[in-house]
Amino acid sequence: MSNRVGGISLRVMVILAGLMGGVTGFSHPGLAAYPGAEADLNAAAAALDPDDQGGVTLRLALQRVLQRNPELAAFSKEVRAFEGSKLQAGLFKNPEFNIEAEDVSSSNAALQRFATFRISQLIELGGKRHARVNVAVTGQALADQAYAAKRLEMIARTANAFIGVLEGQAQVSVVEDTLRLAEAAMQAAVKRVDLGQAPPMEAMRSKVALATVRIELEQAKRDLAAARTQLALLWGDTEPRFNRALGELEALVEIPSFDQLAGYLEQNPLILQSSQQIVQRQAMVELEKAHRIPDITLGAGVRRYLETDNTTALLDISIPIPVFDRNQGNLLEARQRLHKAMDERLAVELQLKTEFARTYENLLAAQNEIRVLRDEVLPSAQQAFELTNRGYQLGRFGFLEMLDAQRTFFQSRTLYVRALANYQRLINTVEQLVAAPIDSLRDAAANDRKQAD
Repeated sequence: MSNRVGGISLRVMVILAGLMGGVTGFSHPGLAAYPGAEADLNAAAAALDPDDQGGVTLRLALQRVLQRNPELAAFSKEVRAFEGSKLQAGLFKNPEFNIEAEDVSSSNAALQRFATFRISQLIELGGKRHARVNVAVTGQALADQAYAAKRLEMIARTANAFIGVLEGQAQVSVVEDTLRLAEAAMQAAVKRVDLGQAPPMEAMRSKVALATVRIELEQAKRDLAAARTQLALLWGDTEPRFNRALGELEALVEIPSFDQLAGYLEQNPLILQSSQQIVQRQAMVELEKAHRIPDITLGAGVRRYLETDNTTALLDISIPIPVFDRNQGNLLEARQRLHKAMDERLAVELQLKTEFARTYENLLAAQNEIRVLRDEVLPSAQQAFELTNRGYQLGRFGFLEMLDAQRTFFQSRTLYVRALANYQRLINTVEQLVAAPIDSLRDAAANDRKQAD
């Protein structure tokens, strides 16, 4: 399977890991992973296919999507924004400078006029600054996981769009073959009519059948054009600049057991994101606990008596008395949001397990469908068409029998292409759920068995 479409699945993540920092478990997203990464990615894309005129591979499509897709760009900027949040959270409060002048316009000599110069500093107690920094750090980690989930989603969407192009190309090829058969059938029908071996109605029927196939070919080409545009739009091109997608649908993979794959669901970025959400909510609870401890404000200054030119040093301290506001409301809110995050974590896990179970069963059914179509239906349909076609030319079968065999052969080939495309999409869905290529998981399991032996 590792050779399919280079390949038509998330195994391309392994290829991209060196450039993009991996899909899960990374500490910083995408192009911010190291200096010059964006230039390296541009160079790699240009080296693979400078102008797309020879076609586009899945690897190139993925690189361009990861580089240019605006949804991913928005997520990466959100992660970078948390650098500012961490910086701001660690800063101390600014000191305050105050000037006070009293009775400056009084004409009463008995009153002492003075000016006071005071500077004060808020001192945070209870570990507020550390808790605030921790909230910012966990927030960035949460944004990292959100970016990972979005990037994995975009990889799967790109792979599915690529499969759509391959499916469209295969369907156009099938209809073109059917068109050639319909043209040959029409020529044979016209020849039989000219020789008086068949009624004129057969020639008319053959022309109608040929026109129908031409309509189907036009529709198949339109579907292919739409699929190509959908793929190009993922990396920001309004019109596709590639001639065709380079890959094959007819490449299968050995599917590991249900339990073996299900064990990797914990790697899914959505699970990691929901777990990180719990960590952040815990950090916010600790921050609200710290806010229950009042801060103190220390001040120092001098007072200058204007009449006598005397100076007095001043020192003051201010401490809020937590009688009414003990931050109990914010603490209750933070705890409830923590419990909500825990419930959401369980909900996400349940949703992924449900989707995985359904997808896995559909994948096994698709694999069996491909086997039946390839080994039983297609050979039989082809043999029936060839026999009927030869028999028609020899006058042993009627035109309608030959046309029915031709239509059955065409429909069987169409079903086979659809089954292959459906199978590849299901493979992509499974790999998106376990956040890893199936090949790598199977190889890892084989290595574990060897080590155990």
